[in-house]
Amino acid sequence: MRRWWWLLDLVVVVAFVVIGRASHHHGETAAGIVSTAWPFVLGLGAGWLVVAVRGRTGARVGDGALVLVTMVAVGMALRALVGQGTAVAFIAVALAFNGLLMLGPRLLWPLVTRHA
Repeated sequence: MRRWWWLLDLVVVVAFVVIGRASHHHGETAAGIVSTAWPFVLGLGAGWLVVAVRGRTGARVGDGALVLVTMVAVGMALRALVGQGTAVAFIAVALAFNGLLMLGPRLLWPLVTRHA
């Protein structure tokens, strides 16, 4: 599982985008999802690059937090550069949703594997 954390993070980011677009009635077209997701996916890649350069696997909560903060910071910066919204409430929701689903499993994983 240690080498699959990036895939979990990617699924979380795509879910964040799809749920957000649906809740704001923007539709779930492939083009719409891509137009909303690309800044966050690039931010996720930047976060994983930082983790990889540090020689980490991404499995620890601290690694996940680094990926999360980098993903949101880069994603929001890219959104601002192309004229997409970066409201404070949106940043808070991005941190909360992605944080819960990216860091929660990392918190629970040692407990699950210890008892398995």
